[in-house]
Amino acid sequence: MASSHSSSPVPQSNSSDAFFKKEVDTTKRFRPVQSLPDVCPKEPTGNPSNLHDSPSLVADQQRWTIYHSKVNLPAALNDPRLAKRESDFFTKTWGVDFVDTEVTPSFYLPQITKEHFALYQQEITPREKVHERCKNICTPKDTFDRTLLHTHDKSRTDLEQVPKIFMKPDFALEDSLTFNAVLPWSHFSTAGGKGNRDAASSKLLQEKLSHYLDIVEVNIAHQISLRSEAFFHAMTSQHELQDYLRKTSQAVKLLREKISKIDKVMCEGSLRVLRLSLTRNNCIKAYNKLKLMATVHQTQPTVQLLLSTSEYVGALDLIATTQEVLQQELQGIHSFRHLGSQLCELEKLIDKMMIAEFSTYARNDLNRPLEDDCQILEEERLISLVFGLLKQRKLNFYEIYGDEMINTAKNIIKQCVVNTVSQIEEIDTEVVVKLADQMRMMNFPQWFDLLKNIFSKFTIFLKRVKATLNTIRSVVFLVLDKNQKTRDLEDTLQKNSAKESMVDSEVAYLTHEGMFISDAFGDGELPAGAADSASQRNTSPNSEPCSSDSVSEPECTTDSSSSKEHTSSSVTPGGVEMMISDDMKLTDLELVRLANNIQELLYNASDICHDRSVKFLMARAKDGFLEKLNSNEFLTLSRLMEGFILDTEQICGRKSMSLRGALQSQANRFVNRFHEERKTKLSLLLDNERWKQAEVPAEFQDLVDSVSDGRISLPEKKPTATEERKPAEFLIVEGQKYATVGTVLLLIRIILEYCQCVDNIPSITTDMLTRLSDLLKYFNSRSCQLVLGAGALQVVGLKTITTKNLALSSRCLQLIVHYIPIIRAHFEARLQPKQFSMLRHFDHITKDYHDHIAEISAKLVAIMDSLFDKLLSKYEVKAPVPSACFRNICKQMAKMHEAIYDLLPEEQTQMLFLRINASYKLHLKRQLAHLNVVNDGGPLNGLVTSDVAFYTGNLQALKGLNNLDLNMAEIWEQKR
Repeated sequence: MASSHSSSPVPQSNSSDAFFKKEVDTTKRFRPVQSLPDVCPKEPTGNPSNLHDSPSLVADQQRWTIYHSKVNLPAALNDPRLAKRESDFFTKTWGVDFVDTEVTPSFYLPQITKEHFALYQQEITPREKVHERCKNICTPKDTFDRTLLHTHDKSRTDLEQVPKIFMKPDFALEDSLTFNAVLPWSHFSTAGGKGNRDAASSKLLQEKLSHYLDIVEVNIAHQISLRSEAFFHAMTSQHELQDYLRKTSQAVKLLREKISKIDKVMCEGSLRVLRLSLTRNNCIKAYNKLKLMATVHQTQPTVQLLLSTSEYVGALDLIATTQEVLQQELQGIHSFRHLGSQLCELEKLIDKMMIAEFSTYARNDLNRPLEDDCQILEEERLISLVFGLLKQRKLNFYEIYGDEMINTAKNIIKQCVVNTVSQIEEIDTEVVVKLADQMRMMNFPQWFDLLKNIFSKFTIFLKRVKATLNTIRSVVFLVLDKNQKTRDLEDTLQKNSAKESMVDSEVAYLTHEGMFISDAFGDGELPAGAADSASQRNTSPNSEPCSSDSVSEPECTTDSSSSKEHTSSSVTPGGVEMMISDDMKLTDLELVRLANNIQELLYNASDICHDRSVKFLMARAKDGFLEKLNSNEFLTLSRLMEGFILDTEQICGRKSMSLRGALQSQANRFVNRFHEERKTKLSLLLDNERWKQAEVPAEFQDLVDSVSDGRISLPEKKPTATEERKPAEFLIVEGQKYATVGTVLLLIRIILEYCQCVDNIPSITTDMLTRLSDLLKYFNSRSCQLVLGAGALQVVGLKTITTKNLALSSRCLQLIVHYIPIIRAHFEARLQPKQFSMLRHFDHITKDYHDHIAEISAKLVAIMDSLFDKLLSKYEVKAPVPSACFRNICKQMAKMHEAIYDLLPEEQTQMLFLRINASYKLHLKRQLAHLNVVNDGGPLNGLVTSDVAFYTGNLQALKGLNNLDLNMAEIWEQKR
């Protein structure tokens, strides 16, 4: 390979980093090769006088010499990172990152198919057959290959003799284990008589290591001989590269000379102008920076001035702006190194001042005189404080207002009690010191006026709290609305910037294509963004692009563009205009949660007023004062409390259950006392009732008439008339006469009191229903004990329970039964649908009353039945006629009729006597059967018939019984 070139490689030993160079003809005159700056050797070759510095490409005027080189040519060409030498031409020339790309097929080359090779295949096929035949006949000449294989196997066998420890990549004789394994100490021991043997073993070890070294050197030489061709090829390529470098160096030198001339003629003046312009701009920036520093230096006095006028928001905005300027534009200024920490401390001080100011404002707002004035106290001051607290993220400021509300509610009650007690002469404040004791000494009218005054004060208090909290919530909602608008604006700006960038790309494309914008777009079709961009670009070439003032104008501002706070004006519901800055870094979730907490604070204000009112009521109710109120007083109290509850619900928008619960508790106690009083009164009336018909006063008749008209209420007391109406004998109810006792008349009035109490206090409807049911059951059971059970004999001292007492008791029960459906309908109209199940109590009571009436009727029949049994058991059929037995029976029947006829209706009287007649016939039939008297028309039969006719005539002669069907034929045994 070396013989193919005109010269052979000759080493040059001018330096330690010598490189190979081709021999050249000495008769030829040319300048020696100058290497490239980054790949030349450390020391130059050739004539040193011909080496000179190359000119700079720009204006550095610092000439580069070959002594600046840090990498030589072999190091640049031999990349140690490659696993193997790349022999590919493209990779070797263009680097390892060269990648083949797909070449687009040419339109000028024909498409080659298998048919184009048909002629060639026809010619080559016979030759291939001859070649294959000769190949099979002749012995293959593979001596060289076998020799190589044999050599390779021999080399492998020799290398296997070398111990594996020498082949390890981490082989190091510094390691004691490795050293002992290679050179064991046993070979160097000289103790005893083993000297000769140790010397022999050491010599043997040395020969063995020498043998290993020879094997390795032989293999290394063999490997070098195998790669000699590649080595000489690389050297030849090195010579060719030297020729290329010489030509390149000459071209670069010529280019540098031209660039140096261009630099002197065209660039130095322009660069000087640019340098002066840059210097002027730097001076302007320095001047603006100094002005900004002077402004920042005045921050603390300005903040103190703003704080003196309670302009917390302005002071915080100034501090925030100054902090931003310090971080962005004045960062690293040594004189301001402590200003940031001072501003942070000042900001913390402002936080404490705002909290203290808000606490003072809340105290002044809530403790001013509670007159009928719900105006907001210093609304502008409140709005400024709220904005400052929101800016500093002090979102728990409403808790301060809540604490002040609790204290104010306590003071309201205390002040009202003090003012009322001071106006009452009967209360000696020096003797009775405690306010609670002083309050308990008031009578109901005085205490009621005090409670009314407290409720009115609380109402005004809640209206003020609502107005203040609404103002605070409006500020929060304005900030929330501002956040939403800011996000919408940012989205719009992003969309506009995207559109402008698209228009700019279109204009750039048109300019690159050599078109005018007016040619690309028709008149009126140029987009707004493109028109603006074009107008800015198409400036006159003779005009100055930017004057000195215009250059410095954007930088003369004291605040950076990033630190400018955009503000927008908003108006509160009270008409106060305020500026909202964009730097309130509060999320929508935080603002909504704060607004909800403020609304909850209004609900808490209502609960506080109710709780304090409950404590006031409980303090007065300790001695049972409220339980001793009469119905009218309790009704008045209940209406006052219900009115206050409705007012607070209307103001705050939510129900508070504490006062309502206290009212319900007192109502339950009132119901219990109300019921116990009337039940005790009814018990006393029943225990003193003699069960005689009572006269009905006119007022009771009016009471019953009012119920008949559909009004279940106690009539108002009319002024005494000149002529008093006389009491009636009967109570007229819907056209029916009712003979009653005095207890039942009072019971009807008591029942109407229950119903009227339900109308006045709807919350006790269910309790009243239960109590009224208990009262009706008590009357039924107690009257049964006194009349049917004959308890009146011992309680009142009656000699006996007569039929008239029984009939009167039955009629009284019927009167109560008549009013039970009316009472049921009255309660049903005032119950909730889910409470209708309680009406079943009236059904049970009605059934009990009917059973009681039936028992009374049975008792009347039983009385006559025992009489018939007694008289008819002694009956004998004999003259004279009528017999004494029948005359006695008729006499007793007439007494019975006389006793009950005026008390019971005619229908009930007839039904009762039919039942009595049936009992009479049963006993007479039994006696006739006993006497063997039959219906045979004999003398005995005639005597019996005469007696029966006498009985029938007397019974039908009684008033109201003339049409009674007695059916006396049933007394005879039917013939079978």
